[in-house]
Amino acid sequence: MTRAEAKERNRRALLDAALEVVARDGYRARLEEIAARAGLTTGAVYSLFGSKNGLVVALADEHLRPHYEEIGQAVPAGLGLLEAVDAFARHYRRGLDAPDARSALSLQITLLDMALHDPELGARLATSVREQEDQLVALFAGRPHLGGAVTPHQARRLTTALRALLTGLGQGVPLGLAPDADEEFFAAAARALASGVSLVGEV
Repeated sequence: MTRAEAKERNRRALLDAALEVVARDGYRARLEEIAARAGLTTGAVYSLFGSKNGLVVALADEHLRPHYEEIGQAVPAGLGLLEAVDAFARHYRRGLDAPDARSALSLQITLLDMALHDPELGARLATSVREQEDQLVALFAGRPHLGGAVTPHQARRLTTALRALLTGLGQGVPLGLAPDADEEFFAAAARALASGVSLVGEV
């Protein structure tokens, strides 16, 4: 095994161990236990991730990245803004029926709890989410809407609003708080959010 392969193996082992311990213990997760579960020392964590928070951010990145990478395939080029938002919302809703949807929601809530207990971690997680959302901003920017083209500033405002809308609905579905929120409901709510100029922004 090469040095690079060993490094990747250790990285993978730490991320898998972190998922187990963080999902169970949240902000009380101990770095020593994560390292022990991975068959490594805490020194490996510092070497590969810089800190416990660095490991947690990497864990969040790993679970966010596939979601945002799939969006580009779900929302074809050439659609107007409302059609693109519709396609995105439907893709988001379908993801809630995936076999791992409940465990993903559990991790999402756990990471939020950890962020509230640790402002430094919260700031790093927020930066990580914004970096992932840049893909969504790029996906909406430039699309035709109401006789013009969506600017990057407008696309970012819309992305922020859609995150709030779909995250809230996405939590409500498995908790039984939005029993009638099917794919059509998600799409209609997202289109309504994006339809007004004032909601998209003026710049």
